[in-house]
Amino acid sequence: MSDRAAWQPLRDELQRWADAGRRATLWFRDDDAIEPTAALDRLLALSDRYAVPMTLAVIPAYTGEPLAARLASQKALTVTVHGWTHHNYAPDETKKQELGPHRPQAVVLDELRRGFDKLKALHPRQFAPMLVPPWNRIDKALLPELAAFGYRAVSVYGLAKPDQPIALVNTHVDIMDWHGTHGGRAHGELVGYLVRELQNRFDGNSEPIGILTHHLVHDALAWDFIAALFEETAAHAAVDWRNVGDFMG
Repeated sequence: MSDRAAWQPLRDELQRWADAGRRATLWFRDDDAIEPTAALDRLLALSDRYAVPMTLAVIPAYTGEPLAARLASQKALTVTVHGWTHHNYAPDETKKQELGPHRPQAVVLDELRRGFDKLKALHPRQFAPMLVPPWNRIDKALLPELAAFGYRAVSVYGLAKPDQPIALVNTHVDIMDWHGTHGGRAHGELVGYLVRELQNRFDGNSEPIGILTHHLVHDALAWDFIAALFEETAAHAAVDWRNVGDFMG
């Protein structure tokens, strides 16, 4: 799987890191978990096989004891808050948002408080006080209010903007082609994105690189990418796969 030519640019970049005696920091986030499924089992099996820590962004309103029981014995797993219902409240012609300015702030914040408390109770050992906004979008006015409920970080998409009122632990490589095939992106394309992120970090940005997946909608291309990525990186001297809790102070 990992001998494909598409992966050579990553091997070359990681060799550059190794030659410099440096290690790149990566973390893994998967969104939309609610209940045990065959797809979730497949994802967790990859985590186990390669000993790569994973963060699951769980939708609080619809989850419960079945998922908690399934995850309780899972090693190197973190549960975070994925909005409340993952419902879109934005007008049709605009980008989807659950945590936007389209409802009273007090209503949105109450949902985020409930989501935090519910997942912390369901997953006491694996819970991390981080909010993952659905669609990676959140009204900036909400950010200063989150710490009062216990949140210590937010995770969206793209390089983190400086001077935020709460820590940002973002993702940077989304393996899904949401606007095209709705399946996994071509491996060469994703390798290119990852290499660019690595080059950015080599040049001085210390932000951990986040990989973003959605287990419920993966096709064969997406599953193959995760397996190949772990094959290439899990035991590499220049790669440090970390638990998201390590980045929250």
